[in-house]
Order: sequence, then C-alpha cells, then structure tokens
Amino acid sequence: MSDTRPIEQPIRLTSGDFTESDEPFVLFETWFEEARKSEPADPNAMAIATADAGGMPNVRMVLLKGFDERGFVFYTHQTSQKGQEIAANPSAAAVFHWKSLQRQVRLRGPVSQVPDAESDAYFDSRPRQSKIGAWASKQSSPLESRLAFEKSVAYYTAKYAIGSVPRPPTWVGYRIAPLSIEFWQDRPFRLHDRVVFKRERPSAPWTKFRLYP
Repeated sequence: MSDTRPIEQPIRLTSGDFTESDEPFVLFETWFEEARKSEPADPNAMAIATADAGGMPNVRMVLLKGFDERGFVFYTHQTSQKGQEIAANPSAAAVFHWKSLQRQVRLRGPVSQVPDAESDAYFDSRPRQSKIGAWASKQSSPLESRLAFEKSVAYYTAKYAIGSVPRPPTWVGYRIAPLSIEFWQDRPFRLHDRVVFKRERPSAPWTKFRLYP
C-alpha cells in the first residue's frame, strides 16, 4: 500500500533571503564571512578546473587569496600544469563547498594575470619559509626524490639568508572574472535553492534566475 501522506516541510522551499539578492559579489562576501566562522579549516579552499589546448580538463584545490568586483584571485607558478593550461586556454571554473553551512558556490569565466605589483604585495605578506618554498619548488615537474627537494630548500634558504626574499618571476597571481556565479543552498528532500547570476562579459550587467535542483 502506497504512502499518500503529504511531505511535511520544516522550512519553505523559497528561502526568502539569498534568493532575493541582486548583487553576486555582495552575496558571496556575506556567505564567505559566514564560512570563515563555521568552517573548521580553509574556508577559502576552492576547486579550480582548467583545460589544456586539447580540451582535456584538470581540477585541483587552491586557496582564494582575494576577491572584489573584478573577480577571484589565486596564486601559482606560470610553469605549473595549471599555469600552462591557463596560457593555452585562459578560462577556468571554480567551486567552493562549505559543508558546515550546506552551501556551494560555482563560478566560471576568463582568466587574466594580476599586475606584478599586486603579486609582489601578496608575496611579501607570506611567511619567509613559504617564500623559500616558492623558489625551491619546480611546481608540477617530475621530482627524483624528496631529498632533492630538501636540497633545493636548503640552497635557497642559504641564498636568501640575509635580507628579504624576492618573488620568483614565474610565481604570479591569476584572476577569474566570472561570467556566471551560482549559489546553492541545501534543503530537505533535495528541494534545494539554486540561484544563478550571468553576464555576457565582465563589464556587462548581471541577470538572475533560479534553477530546478
């Protein structure tokens, strides 16, 4: 015998809060600040997807290091796999998943390199040993042994024993200027809320619509 009892919703399908927002960067800032308070580790962790010249995709976790109305910034080596893929195909997609809040944000758009002054400023804020690591690592290149890496760390530690550690010329920042941003909020019985903001180009106005879950 089938169960014909109605589904009892503990909350409304329409949240009445974030779904009414008209500015995605303001909404992201609100969600990000809440995630910083609730996530046990790395609330700024995001998965970055890129593709090579042949269209083969890659995805990995990186840390968001800045965002504003221009886009979302992360840092890496130009010579790394993602750096080479961005050079071949300057577009990327990213996703944040905050399990503690049962929320997800997805975005995608063109990628550009941030100005050197911006990369220098962030590099200067890093711990000294992290700066040494940026010099010692040939990111994404084959490594013959852990000892070889430790020798490289020791070499650059000695080289920059006195004074400041400069930014390696290939260690740069990248900015994703999103053409779409989707906000996803978990709801009971998989009746989730999904709101998407889209625009044709970074300077264009946003349009907003909802998606079925």
